[in-house]
Amino acid sequence: MSGEKEPVAVESAGLPNGLVSHGNSKTRRVYETARSLHTGAVKDLLSLGVCERCIFRLVSVEAFDSDISSVSTSTLRSWLKSGDDETSASESSCSTICIVCLGILQFVFSDVKKELVKSDSSSDYVARITDLVKQDRHEFNSFGLEVSVPSTIMENERALLSYLKGKYSTEVWLQRDKISVKDALKVLLLDQLKASLGAESDSSSFHIRLTYTKASDEAQGASETTHESKRRKTDAENGSNCISENSFEKVYGPCIFSVHCNRMPIFFSGRYFKYSRNVSQSRWIIDDERMGEASVEEILGGNILPACLGDSYKFHAAGREDIDVRMLGSGRPFLIEVQNSRQLPSEQSLKEVEEKINKSEKKLVGVKDLKCIGSQCWAMMREGEAEKQKQYVALVWISRPLEEKDFNSISCLKELKILQKTPVRVLHRRSPLDREKIIHWMKVEKIKGHSHYFLLHLCTQAGTYIKEFVHGDLGRTTPSKGSILGCRAEIIQLDVTDVKMGDP
Repeated sequence: MSGEKEPVAVESAGLPNGLVSHGNSKTRRVYETARSLHTGAVKDLLSLGVCERCIFRLVSVEAFDSDISSVSTSTLRSWLKSGDDETSASESSCSTICIVCLGILQFVFSDVKKELVKSDSSSDYVARITDLVKQDRHEFNSFGLEVSVPSTIMENERALLSYLKGKYSTEVWLQRDKISVKDALKVLLLDQLKASLGAESDSSSFHIRLTYTKASDEAQGASETTHESKRRKTDAENGSNCISENSFEKVYGPCIFSVHCNRMPIFFSGRYFKYSRNVSQSRWIIDDERMGEASVEEILGGNILPACLGDSYKFHAAGREDIDVRMLGSGRPFLIEVQNSRQLPSEQSLKEVEEKINKSEKKLVGVKDLKCIGSQCWAMMREGEAEKQKQYVALVWISRPLEEKDFNSISCLKELKILQKTPVRVLHRRSPLDREKIIHWMKVEKIKGHSHYFLLHLCTQAGTYIKEFVHGDLGRTTPSKGSILGCRAEIIQLDVTDVKMGDP
């Protein structure tokens, strides 16, 4: 038996600190791994200020796994000793921040208040993360774990590995792929975090992000000079087996640690009605002055968001109507996208939201078929929007009395192609384009006692400008209702009565 393996045989029944016994196979395996590590490399790394768990990451032939989380930092340090001459280096490594992981694998960090926090074991660390997650009040049964770390970690590790390869180039452990600090932290925490949160870990829509930010160099009054940076990079590139403090980016303290919880957007669909001619579709503010009494977006989103306990929402609709146009008939399909929802409303909750909107005292907006849907429906709605047909009823005035022949001349026009230039009223915000659109059918309804007025019912291709089709927009829409009737025509009021499109 080799000299390096003898300590394991001697202490098989009771290992240092009394933490390993015949019944504790996980701790025994960690101990045996620790005592099998290359003693020269371990001594070098400890003297440089590399922490115990990073030494396991970088020097061990064995895979880095969660067993190491069951052993405290102080115990790991005692097992990595190979002689009395290393005692001082080992002891100092306990109180200093690792030059590679910046304290992340030591469970040392500064909280958002810049107060130093130390956890000797992963269980304490997991408990802290669990508390922070629960404070955010998310409901979930699975989660994805993300870790964000400073670039300094990768740079210092690259310099350290370059040094090790220069000094221990023939060692087997150097040939093995090294697990990153981010992945090592996940290995240490994930199983315990799943148990603590009572949830599975998968590609969930709910994410827990552990963010580590390097303490500001300027706050420490000692930012790295350009000369030091160039020298450090040159040392790493040359793979020198001589290493100094200039080989690493300086570490002044542990990372600032924060936990962020986020759920991917959830979507709600339905159809809305707009009963007022003084309500815009989306929030409309010009020079700090609101246009209209309210907006469909705010009424719908403002009622759905509280039911989700979300951060914010986005409103999407299958087309739009002007502020002075009502949306009647079957309603217009819409989606509400809620960001970072903390709970998923039940069907009953959504029915209550519907009732609240529909029974509002002012009756500005209505809604039906409100439900939660999948994110893929966003693309489906956009595809359907381009292909949909829309029906309208317009109150029209013409400069001459309506004649019987006008009824036939209008109703016989089917699939009428018109050419519309971008209307004058929207040229300030739309590109000047020529658009060919189709009027599928039209019919006229008389208004008793008013020969100059009539109701025009029509079905058109999506994107047709109805107001411009009636009055011609100074000749920019051809043909128009005025040119067809051979007189001046003006639109007085307009309602959308149907949006022919399947619900998302």
